[in-house]
Amino acid sequence: MLDDFFTRALVAGIGLAVTTGPLGCLVVWRRMAYFGATMAHSALLGVALAFAVDINPMLGVFAVAATVSVALLVLQRSGVLSSDTLMGILAHAALALGLVAITAMSWLRVDLMGLLFGDILAVSVRDIGVLYGGGALVLGVLAWLWRSLLASTVSDELAQAEGLNPERARIAFMLLMAVVIAIAMKIVGILLITALLIIPAATARRLASGPEAMALMASGLGAGAVALGLSGSLAWDTPSGPSIVLAAFALFLLSLIPGRVRRPARSETPP
Repeated sequence: MLDDFFTRALVAGIGLAVTTGPLGCLVVWRRMAYFGATMAHSALLGVALAFAVDINPMLGVFAVAATVSVALLVLQRSGVLSSDTLMGILAHAALALGLVAITAMSWLRVDLMGLLFGDILAVSVRDIGVLYGGGALVLGVLAWLWRSLLASTVSDELAQAEGLNPERARIAFMLLMAVVIAIAMKIVGILLITALLIIPAATARRLASGPEAMALMASGLGAGAVALGLSGSLAWDTPSGPSIVLAAFALFLLSLIPGRVRRPARSETPP
């Protein structure tokens, strides 16, 4: 079944979409789209680190993304600069440092276009195994922390009043983001992972009736975007990763059609 490259790409893309759906909802609810972009931009530095110390690129990406998220948390607490300014500085500094580091390794031959925009058509059965294993881990931890994350999205004080630990949930959420970026890098690339996190979730928010329904719908919309994007890529010979993102954008535009939106009550979904 997985001997065909298109089937492997479809299976991998759907697995990624199912994982990014609920996580993307939290990104949208918490207004952390720029945070996701910051971590994704740091992935290139993680690739450079992995090649420098001869480890698996996924491990390098996870290490750097987790370090950047912790650094951002510490800097936010210090109050040196506003959060959006800090994220802008870290995102572009990490991306530039990664490009410089990779360029400085004269012995290294890296497909930068593949890193930036992914190559889902080249995924192997082993890649799919890693993706589904990592995705299962992310979804399991997310289910365990869902109540804490949902409550702290509305208010940290509310979460603490309910006996929850919003700080632990926030750190775990950042680490889960790092895991997803690491496993998604080869499929949709560094620059497109944020779009796959945000666009299906933003579309689902316009249609869903509650948080859990929105999470499930975001996964379904992401999987639909993968199928449509890959089919379009195969038919018109367009890049696969960007085609998936464009398909997700097309679904978002369809959700803007008047009369197709179910506007949830204020209490049904986090702000």
